[in-house]
Amino acid sequence: MAETQTPASGGPASTVDDLTGSAERLLRLPEVMERVGLRRTAIYQRMREGRFPQSRSLGPRCTVWVESEVNDWISSVTRT
Repeated sequence: MAETQTPASGGPASTVDDLTGSAERLLRLPEVMERVGLRRTAIYQRMREGRFPQSRSLGPRCTVWVESEVNDWISSVTRT
């Protein structure tokens, strides 16, 4: 079972897998845009088309992406 942890520093939250103990970072939109080099509109368009990892809603005004999914997408784009 995964739980969400919010660091006291106010930085990105992460999920912790109770079975493996590994942490998975959750990225906010500005960091996703910086990593992938796309603007907000392009990211959401690709999500609708199924060509970009889906975001998760943590609340009415909080959307995040799982870091490993974004990294996998970057790897798949750079392989071609």
